[in-house]
Amino acid sequence: MIRKALIGFVAIVWFSAVQAQPAPQNSGADLIVFNAKIFTGNRAQPEATALAVKDGRIYSAGPDEAILALKNPSTKVIDAHSRRVVPGIVDAHIHVLNDLAFNYNVRWDGVPTLRQALTMLREQARRTPEGQWVKVIGGWSPYQFKENRFPTLDELHEAVPNHPAIVQYAYNQAFLNKQAMTALGVGTDRFPKLDGVEIEKDGRGNPTGVVHGYTWLFLALEAMVPQPSFDEQVSSLAYSVHGLNRFGVTSIIDNGGRWPYPDAQARVSVLARDNRLNVRMPFVDLQLGDGGPVNMVDLELEAITKTAPISPGQNLYPALAHGHEYRGAGEVLSGEVHDHENFDRPAVVIEPDTMRRFVEEDVKKLVERRIPFRMHISYNENISPFLDALEKVNETIPLGGLRWSLEHAETISPQNIARVKKLGGGIALDGKMALHADGFIKTYGREKALETPRLRMLVDSGIPLAMTTDAFRAATYNPWVGISWMVTGKSVSGSEALAKDNRLTRAEALRLFTIGGAWFMNAEAEIGAIAPGYLADFAVLDRDYFAVPEDQIKSVSSVLTVMNGKVVFGGQDYRNLSPELPAILPAWSPVKYFGSYYGEK
Repeated sequence: MIRKALIGFVAIVWFSAVQAQPAPQNSGADLIVFNAKIFTGNRAQPEATALAVKDGRIYSAGPDEAILALKNPSTKVIDAHSRRVVPGIVDAHIHVLNDLAFNYNVRWDGVPTLRQALTMLREQARRTPEGQWVKVIGGWSPYQFKENRFPTLDELHEAVPNHPAIVQYAYNQAFLNKQAMTALGVGTDRFPKLDGVEIEKDGRGNPTGVVHGYTWLFLALEAMVPQPSFDEQVSSLAYSVHGLNRFGVTSIIDNGGRWPYPDAQARVSVLARDNRLNVRMPFVDLQLGDGGPVNMVDLELEAITKTAPISPGQNLYPALAHGHEYRGAGEVLSGEVHDHENFDRPAVVIEPDTMRRFVEEDVKKLVERRIPFRMHISYNENISPFLDALEKVNETIPLGGLRWSLEHAETISPQNIARVKKLGGGIALDGKMALHADGFIKTYGREKALETPRLRMLVDSGIPLAMTTDAFRAATYNPWVGISWMVTGKSVSGSEALAKDNRLTRAEALRLFTIGGAWFMNAEAEIGAIAPGYLADFAVLDRDYFAVPEDQIKSVSSVLTVMNGKVVFGGQDYRNLSPELPAILPAWSPVKYFGSYYGEK
């Protein structure tokens, strides 16, 4: 009896003490957004009008009254003013670290007329210091211009008379003024001698300044022009990420480039150290070597096991979930079997036995070590032998559980879609056809273009699938241009580029840029939706994507972008919430004067 009384007394004292404790200071939400039209991407709760964030994750989503009840004195409350809110955009294939000279370039992304584009060159030429170039490096298409054409060389010479100038169209061709031709040694032994290079010549046999080629040519040319300093590269990274945030992008996968692991990561670490890495940035590594033929897979294994040991999934910035984690090898695993993506030319078809040998000898090494890989293949003729060999590898070393993917796969056949699915792979498409479909039509015909890629079939197959930009050179980094093309079937010129039965609904198209991309991050359980427990990444849009006329979809942008529960971009009436960017480097940067996308300045 005494023992029971003692236990009861202790329980009463304990309960009274707990009741007397002050309420935890961190109870309630950190951030609430209300009065919104929220597309959650969560099939169990498709819509809501408010959301709450706690510790960088979605705490709850629902009606205004219920969510506002989670407010405490320190909660930041944002009125969305009935705007559309969507999950943060995931771009699962982009090349941010390949463009560490971002601030050196005039961006023609979204510029509506060639006349305006040339005016930008003319203005930039006046402020560019001696010894530097005036450059436009990708992200645009002649078909976006009202004039529907390329600039002429005379127009280029008139716009930039006193500096070397290069205007590069995707990885297809470049326009050089006289100073640039001299600096690069066009027509001499100094100019890169690579397969597929064509130098246009006039009636006297002299180079005109128009150069055609493939990826390797343009990477070589970029290495021959003035290079940014380390601090300028860090600044370029900060401003390119800011440009992505402007469109609601909160996660990307960097898909390799000129600066390999671990060199490129030093730039990212500066932003992470200063708490300015405003996008989740897992990376896939590409080892090009120092020139000449190399075994890229062997170089990759050397880099991650000896040079700077790292494991798949390891996060170099663990303070941010999926901040900068290693996601494997690719997208180019061998220069010998790289089929490029120049739609102005016929498909580059790799000798099948060469492709099979590469998979059986080199890709096999990655499978054995359980290293995820992503393989650039644009054309079905090359996908078939790749899968032939991968199926053979799978017989002895099962792929099960290993995340691998085909990148681009524009002309993949129904049979090969089924084979990829059976092997457990994914496909990362891209929106290049939105910009370059008119060129594709000239090369392959409209009938082929209308089924390129097989969007409807791919979505219906249930295969892990993402739409990406493949920016900043092959296409624009604005995901809404690609979303517009998927929904309307129209390229930037307004021409029909997808058959009606090959288009997607607005919800389907958005999912390919949200939850679809999350699979490639191995994060589909916490990224790509606005649902309790998911990471708090979302965007408040400047117009209602689900209600605006189709011709406005490509013009959608964000007025408030939140990543990890933190505002990383604010525009219009949320401008005062936007974090301040450091002064841009160099001071003469075109981005300083024109912005990173048309209409930003």
